[in-house]
Amino acid sequence: MFHITQYSTSYSAISEMMEAVQRARSAQEKFIKFGPEKIDRIVKSIAEAAFAKADYLATIAVEETSMGVIEHKKIKNELGSMGVYESIKDEKTIGVIKRDQKLKLTEVAYPFGVIAAICPTTNPTSTAIFKTLISLKAGNAIVVSPHPTAAYCTVEALKICSEAAILAGAPEGLIGWISKPSMEATTSLIQHPTIDLILATGGSGLVKAAYSSGKPAYGVGPGNGPVYFEKSANVRKAVQLVLDSKTFDNGTLCSTEQSIVVHKNIKELAMRELRNHGAYFLDQEEKQRLGNVIAPKEGQLNTKIVGRSAEWIAQMANINVPKGTRVLIAEENKIGKSVPFSLEKLAPIFPLYTAESEEEAHRICGELLNFIGRGHSCSIHTSDDEAAERFGLAMPVSRVLVNTMASIGAAGATTALMPSLTLGCGSYGGNISSDNITARHLFNTKRIAFGINEVTLPKQSHYRLKPAEGISDKDTNINIEEVVDQVMQEINKNHLDSSLLTISTVIEQIVKQSTS
Repeated sequence: MFHITQYSTSYSAISEMMEAVQRARSAQEKFIKFGPEKIDRIVKSIAEAAFAKADYLATIAVEETSMGVIEHKKIKNELGSMGVYESIKDEKTIGVIKRDQKLKLTEVAYPFGVIAAICPTTNPTSTAIFKTLISLKAGNAIVVSPHPTAAYCTVEALKICSEAAILAGAPEGLIGWISKPSMEATTSLIQHPTIDLILATGGSGLVKAAYSSGKPAYGVGPGNGPVYFEKSANVRKAVQLVLDSKTFDNGTLCSTEQSIVVHKNIKELAMRELRNHGAYFLDQEEKQRLGNVIAPKEGQLNTKIVGRSAEWIAQMANINVPKGTRVLIAEENKIGKSVPFSLEKLAPIFPLYTAESEEEAHRICGELLNFIGRGHSCSIHTSDDEAAERFGLAMPVSRVLVNTMASIGAAGATTALMPSLTLGCGSYGGNISSDNITARHLFNTKRIAFGINEVTLPKQSHYRLKPAEGISDKDTNINIEEVVDQVMQEINKNHLDSSLLTISTVIEQIVKQSTS
């Protein structure tokens, strides 16, 4: 058994952070000289070591945070280690990464340097492993600030990564952390002059602080993705996938479905299948009680329900549910701060909205996303590919998942998306990238370009006379008579032919004689 890390004094946490950053800088300067082959061996060793400890790390994460499901966190750790490694192992991220002989253009990757990473309490160990792998793959060092409520398990994951890296030949200090994190230490970390880039996964306050630090940053926005049961959906399969997704790690992934929007033609069938798969539908009184538990203060999620089971949450709300209840569902028709069920809940709770048409379904889903979760993800279950495309085109998100578990599909586990635990929300969500963040986002690209096109500049054919004495470009009141007198004086002084009195010929003659 472990001892849960307590909040530290600001001084000790900041002191630890500064030492970690200094060591990381020194280690990174050595690390970048290794070359891509040795760096790849180190990255592989880290992934293998973390994968081997996936179950242990899942266990201590659940024990420390009281969130999620051990078996599911193990899957997250496996995805964040070997799953991520397999996706990046063949990518060129160090030195020359591309040569185009025809265009005579060479691209060279060079690392950002020292990366500051912020990890959440919902996915602590998997995120720490993932960020370590992609940072080192691109030649960077990393210093991690864990969430205070998940500090022990996060640091354990980082120690496993660090020990594996050192055994494979990495310099000590390449992977650093704050073992007793505080808000002050985290803020100081992202503002430290030695930090070159920030990977921020956490609460909106920390993400905003990262973007306000004056440094390059990859942040993420909140999820609140609706799932649309389109009228042609295979309802039984759709319900099974959505409930498996919603209950995966008790809903702690931000890409998890948060609301169900069902077409009226299949609503009764969908509700029957939901009940058959373990859903409990709340009556009006129960809905009110659970709403008060979801958000005791208007618009503010009760963090005590995050990552908890449906039965545990029902007991908290004094609602009797059958044993084996997987999710709690309430019919809803409103959206907003005063509607607790429309918030991002990160727990096995659903509002269910009914759509009279495809257009109304798009409107409801769009309103949910514009309320919370704009730019993140949403999903649809349908047998009509064109309906899926119409839905995708209409939604203000970066990922649209079709006929799959949105929770892990968005992270690349069941789709062809890049495996990642940092999902950008693009300009929809105020982020710089809409990608699944990976190693390719963590290096700069230098380009060596040879000249391939000859350019002949035209000869100058228009001239500007030097301003006569007493006349300035800044003059706003020009006496035309004086200008004419000065031009005539130039004509007489240079003995110009009086028949050549057009402006263009006067100028040409003056310039020719003044340069001869």
